Amino acid sequence: MYRNGHVGAALAAYSPVGFTLAALPGIELAAVAGAVVVSTAMLPDLDTRVPFVTHRGITHTVWFALALGALFALVGGAVGFGAGVLRAIAFGALGFVLGAGTVVSHLLADVITPMGIRPYAPVRGDHYTLDVVRAANPIANYVLLASGGTVAGVAVLAGTVVGG
Repeated sequence: MYRNGHVGAALAAYSPVGFTLAALPGIELAAVAGAVVVSTAMLPDLDTRVPFVTHRGITHTVWFALALGALFALVGGAVGFGAGVLRAIAFGALGFVLGAGTVVSHLLADVITPMGIRPYAPVRGDHYTLDVVRAANPIANYVLLASGGTVAGVAVLAGTVVGG
């Protein structure tokens, strides 16, 4: 998929997190987390700009998702550390979910294309594709963007209602 499709997939995957954040800590943290998800939705495609890295190679694996989740967990923990150990743990967990979840959403958006993904490379070479739509299809990309944005918006709004 292209940028619009990946942003939509990331927002859809973020929806349960957005609901929870809006319901518990509040809309501000939900908005910041949503902005993080939108701004990092294309991170796995940095491989197109890095020499000697194959597109849909290591950056399109569960290992990259775990690594980015760990990096985001460290950043989240550092951000929350000033407010105490529990806040550091909570922000670290949120960071992990946002980092790993964004990569996983990217993989899910790419698995619907004919090129597919090899999510366990280089450990296993299994190739997965649903071959539903080409990555360049503008209609599919806009449908993903609109659907993901709608789902995330409804989830955050419902979270604010529940959180009162």
